Amino acid sequence: MSGYIPFNTIPTEADRVAYDEGLRNYMLQVYNYMTVALGISGLVAMGLNFNPALMALIWGTPFKWIAILSPLAASFAFAFFFDKLTVRSAQLAMFAFAALMGLSLSSIFLVFKLGSIAQVFFIAASTFGAASIYGYTTKRDLTSFGSFLMMGVIGLIIAGLVNLFLQSSVFAFVISCLGVLIFTGLTAYDTQEIKERYDMTEGTEREKAGIFGALQLYLDFINIFMSLLQILGDKKE
Repeated sequence: MSGYIPFNTIPTEADRVAYDEGLRNYMLQVYNYMTVALGISGLVAMGLNFNPALMALIWGTPFKWIAILSPLAASFAFAFFFDKLTVRSAQLAMFAFAALMGLSLSSIFLVFKLGSIAQVFFIAASTFGAASIYGYTTKRDLTSFGSFLMMGVIGLIIAGLVNLFLQSSVFAFVISCLGVLIFTGLTAYDTQEIKERYDMTEGTEREKAGIFGALQLYLDFINIFMSLLQILGDKKE
């Protein structure tokens, strides 16, 4: 049943129940996709961590630039070709992207202690969960808020590139703090936008919108986690 309710009819209680159930199933599917993607990234990163020879090959040679830049290139490709993908190919593309991100994330095991990584992960999950619940339940329109946050993301990217040359720990700390704030806000905004797509799409397009939404939330979570790790993470000696 479509999520649309004709404007010239008064929705019955059965209509509302069916709509709410459809919306819940749609959002549950979004979170399921996101969870699977996070699981893939975690397994790839952990698997590499337990293979010192492979870690040395990747992060001790110029191959590290492939590990660092491939997720960024893949995200642009995913967005560019998304409209041309089937539901199945969109699923596979997202999971392949998650695997590449796991390759990139494996570097955190070279810098931070395992227990600290786990602790920050749960803090990030709590932060993400609270922001996503807010975005789902709030009646406030977050559209203008989202536009401001996207400008913040661009600023973070530029600041990060500048700090590659400055190598300032203070500047890095400020960027990480701003990253937590910006991506927590984006989590709320993206959740609301994903929820609204339920009314704007149906059938196959709705399924694809859910996959794209899952990717958005996945990236929000990863950025919250990485920013918090830079602030709270316990580094190895």
